[in-house]
Amino acid sequence: MRFAGHSKYQEALNSQEGLSTLCLEAIQITKAFPGVVANDRIDIEVRSGEVLCLLGENGAGKSTLISILSGMQQPDSGTIKINGKISEINSPRIAKDLGIGVVYQHSTLISTLTVLENLMLGDTGKVLLDVKGAKEKLLTLASLLGGAIDPNTLAGDLALGQQQQVEIAKAMWGGSNILILDEPTSMLTPQAVQDLQASLESLKREGLAVIFITHKLHEAFALGDAVTVLRAGRKVLHLSTRQIGELSESQTREIILKSMFGSDSSAESNSVEVLTEMDTGSENVSHHKQRDLADSKIILELKGVSSTSQYNEVEVTDVTLSIRRGEVYGIAGIDGHGQRSLAEAIVGQRSISRGQLFFEGLDVSKMNVRQRQSLGFRYVTDDRLHEGIVGSLSVALNLFIKRIGQRPYWRMGQINWSALNEEASRLIEKFSIKTPSLTTRGGTLSGGNIQKILLARELAFDPKVVVFNKPTYGLDFKTVALVRGLLKEFVSQGGTVLLISTDLDELTELCDRISIISRGKIVGTVDNNSTKIAEEIGAFMVGDSQ
Repeated sequence: MRFAGHSKYQEALNSQEGLSTLCLEAIQITKAFPGVVANDRIDIEVRSGEVLCLLGENGAGKSTLISILSGMQQPDSGTIKINGKISEINSPRIAKDLGIGVVYQHSTLISTLTVLENLMLGDTGKVLLDVKGAKEKLLTLASLLGGAIDPNTLAGDLALGQQQQVEIAKAMWGGSNILILDEPTSMLTPQAVQDLQASLESLKREGLAVIFITHKLHEAFALGDAVTVLRAGRKVLHLSTRQIGELSESQTREIILKSMFGSDSSAESNSVEVLTEMDTGSENVSHHKQRDLADSKIILELKGVSSTSQYNEVEVTDVTLSIRRGEVYGIAGIDGHGQRSLAEAIVGQRSISRGQLFFEGLDVSKMNVRQRQSLGFRYVTDDRLHEGIVGSLSVALNLFIKRIGQRPYWRMGQINWSALNEEASRLIEKFSIKTPSLTTRGGTLSGGNIQKILLARELAFDPKVVVFNKPTYGLDFKTVALVRGLLKEFVSQGGTVLLISTDLDELTELCDRISIISRGKIVGTVDNNSTKIAEEIGAFMVGDSQ
């Protein structure tokens, strides 16, 4: 697979300049927060008819830069030019007026409103809304994006790929000519990713400039024309379409990876070679070789389990499955279809309203969280910042927050700081947690290091069954490799895993069997023994079980 820019290289050379119009230019952008410089004199250029891929580790400065370009934050210094004119983007409204549209990772659509109502929310310039004109505008945008969009469908009834199209239409509703896509494929099926790629090609032909943020290198190769790499708040690499065209695929890959992780990255456990293996798309992913676990003991069994509903979330209904010792059992599905309810029902954070849950033959349906923890249940939540840690507490205390009162870390109701700090130091080293000190507040660490805190806490202290809920979501290549390596190590030592993920590549790489959840119900289960496994899962996810 090659960068999109490769296929257009000769065409670019044959043009007068080989370059398109410069739409957006950020010059020496600097933004500091207490204790960290998030953006340090960053320069980027975005051209019409091109997709600029913005790459970098967690904490590299991508989110801050995008917040500045979208008007959510203002830089401490630096200049932004739109179509050659210096512009101050003091608010999202000004960004929109300047033609900058943003599509975020998570859907911003209101599920109880129709597609058209969602798109018209910002049309406040007239006393009466122009419904007829809005429908015509939607028809034009839908044609441009390469698919029909029913204006009267509730947003909550749309498949994720369709929601993505509506999000793009919403970002373009006011006439945007610069589109920012923040990890838009993180929860899409393979077919939806292909549809997005086709939409981007259409938008490029119309002259739009696109900033595409991703952690997946194969997506950059498939969708990008140019690439900018950020590292530790600084721009460390920019490759234009022309430069990419002059390099081989392997040269481009090596340059990007070394820019992201440093020239000494090959000496680390997560080497460039390992990272390269991770950047293949679903058609080339290294599939997990399904193991024969027929003789392994069933360790976790759900019989007709239904959960209680909380905060209008989708609850699971009549879920029946069994997981064997040493197995990685995957749960795939569009995000928000009951995954969290299933995880919380298993670990005891949510009550089971019907059915039974067995652990090694013992009915644990009525046991609370602490009781299940004593049996070896562990849970790595998908909400690492708000549920996973207490941001105001130290790194050391966050590592032991689920062991309050337990010896030897507590003694006579008081913290035994000597024992706690000694074990915390060991875990910090073992799990490669980057923190200034044991006493650093947990909430100040990067997302990747917060996730390492969660992993250290749940994989220590004799776990038997670990439920991982999107454990690598939003993490960079290197941290993803570390997380998956820890999961594999746990299983190799006899542990059992229920892996909930929206990343099909991750599921096919790690799992022995995969069930698909939709609207709180298991709609199918597949053995991981086919090279077409991602397509089979995707078919179940969109309701096409045939």
